[in-house]
Amino acid sequence: MAIDLNVDAGESFGHWRVSDEGAVFPHVTSVNLACGFHAGDPAGLITSIELALGHGLALGAHPGFPDRVGFGRRAMQLSAAELTADTVYQLGALAALIRVAGARASQPDAARLHHVKAHGALYNQMAREPAVARAFAAAVAAYDPTLPVLVLAGPGGDIMRAALAAEGIESVDEAFPDRAYLRDGTLAPRSLPGAVLVEPADIAERAVAMATGEPFAALDGGATRVSAVTLCLHGDGVSAPVAAAAVRRALDRAGLNVEAF
Repeated sequence: MAIDLNVDAGESFGHWRVSDEGAVFPHVTSVNLACGFHAGDPAGLITSIELALGHGLALGAHPGFPDRVGFGRRAMQLSAAELTADTVYQLGALAALIRVAGARASQPDAARLHHVKAHGALYNQMAREPAVARAFAAAVAAYDPTLPVLVLAGPGGDIMRAALAAEGIESVDEAFPDRAYLRDGTLAPRSLPGAVLVEPADIAERAVAMATGEPFAALDGGATRVSAVTLCLHGDGVSAPVAAAAVRRALDRAGLNVEAF
């Protein structure tokens, strides 16, 4: 069995460091890089890209809402035209930085977009609002329809998958071992107490369960089961470096091949 381990990154800005990417990147296999709207700045992104290339990671785009203050985690209502244009803009900007970083690192072949994943509130609204999912799918299709898009594993991702399928885009099921889930297999809202896991051992245990399709405890009682192709760790998590190392060790010990999808 194989599983991809991805991390949201490139989210620092100027002097403000969101995560220790040098401590996280050795343990993951792919990365979702901010595109400057919810977080990240061009110079910092090039540094993150070069570091990711040095670790052989698959490079993904992580576009979000134009909301630096809220870190892209506040719901916004954009028109379909605005959302589509904003997404294409972000994909193009990141792709340009990747090309430059790849040339600097003498890795032009590896320096390409591997996948796309919406960030924060945009990701959540895509899971609930068909119009948002369609606008995002249209943007990816217009930019490059061969790019796979990460979607919420389980029933919570049905709307996302349908919108992508309509555009002929591959969807890749993703689960979050550092987040709580409800009994119905949907992601628990961040507003609920206990929605974010911080103990590395708990995150690692959940990662193995998700990678193997085994049940794990649900936040609202009982158990649930989520199967995924890729597992995401939030780079801004308080225990991100330690959790990433713990998850990788647990997956390796479980006999899983940890590799980019």
